[in-house]
Amino acid sequence: MRRAFTLLELMLVLAVLGILLAVGVPAVSRLLDVIEVDAAAAHIAAAHQRARLLAITRSQVIRLVIDGSRIGVYPRTGTTPLWSEAGPNEARVTLAGPPRQFTFSPEGFTLGLSNASLQLTRGASRRTVVISRLGRVRVLR
Repeated sequence: MRRAFTLLELMLVLAVLGILLAVGVPAVSRLLDVIEVDAAAAHIAAAHQRARLLAITRSQVIRLVIDGSRIGVYPRTGTTPLWSEAGPNEARVTLAGPPRQFTFSPEGFTLGLSNASLQLTRGASRRTVVISRLGRVRVLR
């Protein structure tokens, strides 16, 4: 005699699996949103520090351009980036507002800027990256 599953047993397993997926998928989706927004905020903070340190070590004015599609560090007048990477849009994270540009003096201070706030969102997850004129970067939840 062959051993097999009955149709009723298969339907019961599929129903339980469907319930587990219905409960688990939204939780995993929210977790992925949090992870991606945190990563985007960390990338912006790291790019800020990189641009600041490049300005200090090269003793020249450096620009940091933060756009949804690209983050780049440029010399004051150049268009060829010294460093760049994909922006938050690649991870489906939205950066609110227009592209931002920060200009660093050779001493590492930003020129012509007080404090700036960058809003990052994906799904229900939100982070605010606050950048002070003196070079301090904070990520607010």
